[in-house]
Amino acid sequence: MLDAVRALPDHLRDALWRIETARAGEMEAPAAFFCGMGGSAIGGDLAIAALSDRLTKPMLVARGYELPAWSPAGSAVLCSSYSGNTEETLACYAAAEALGAQRLVATTGGELAEAARADGVPIIGLPAGLQPRAAVGYMFCVAAELAALSLAGPRIHTEIDAAASALGKAFEAAEAKAREVAGQIGDAIPVIHGSDLTAPVAYRWKCQINENAKTPAYSATLPEADHNEIEGWSGADGRFAAIFLGDRDQHPRERKRFELTAKAIEPYTRSVINLETQGETRTERVLQSVMLGDLLAIELANAREIDPLAVDVLEGFKKEMGRP
Repeated sequence: MLDAVRALPDHLRDALWRIETARAGEMEAPAAFFCGMGGSAIGGDLAIAALSDRLTKPMLVARGYELPAWSPAGSAVLCSSYSGNTEETLACYAAAEALGAQRLVATTGGELAEAARADGVPIIGLPAGLQPRAAVGYMFCVAAELAALSLAGPRIHTEIDAAASALGKAFEAAEAKAREVAGQIGDAIPVIHGSDLTAPVAYRWKCQINENAKTPAYSATLPEADHNEIEGWSGADGRFAAIFLGDRDQHPRERKRFELTAKAIEPYTRSVINLETQGETRTERVLQSVMLGDLLAIELANAREIDPLAVDVLEGFKKEMGRP
């Protein structure tokens, strides 16, 4: 898993090459949907956050078996499944056909690739051999490409390439910071707070800690959390560590909420950890924050002396569901 995080800059560059090789055409559409689950879906959330106010059409991540009921005909739909066998994504692929959508696929193979080849749907081929959650760089790039192909947003290949270079230079500092934050968390349960740009990053951190460190973790989004979750901290009894992921572009009132929320819940926490994104562009800040969270999850796994690669509970559940 550490090698995969270290290779994130290479993954980003390779993804851009694979996107060009796929030669998918423009799909001018009323809306764009990025369909996937787990590690194959988070890239969509992150790309939407990076593009932010540069999006000119609706672009949403669809997790589940169906597209939204309101999805307009002719929408651009990218079905993303690293394995190619994710049942929810296969169902969305079929639903997109029924809708008359313009489809695109990103996968290593499996049933999804077979169906796309039979239907003449363009495929962005992904490299095999990774854990799906370690393919986040690829999924981020293909989601960003969906925005460009559907004319929902600008093409950001140059930003991604620049971010890849910055990530390589920042790796050692990020590794040291992850070790420091892991020490502050200790054996507490992390609750990661984000807003705007960092809301999907907070969710990525939560998922990485779940899968790699094999421990509960939660994410919360401000300002929403100030209207409900904040009250729950009064019963936390010091079992949780609160992390706040700030960003220089966040609304001034959101920044004030970060400060006041941290102050309000600190008496009930094991620790409060304030962090700020690093980087010039929104794309770079999203990806650097993802790298830091991935490294943090590995540090927490090391502290518990467990293998971050194994996903025994998840695989056992898949067998019960009758899926590969």
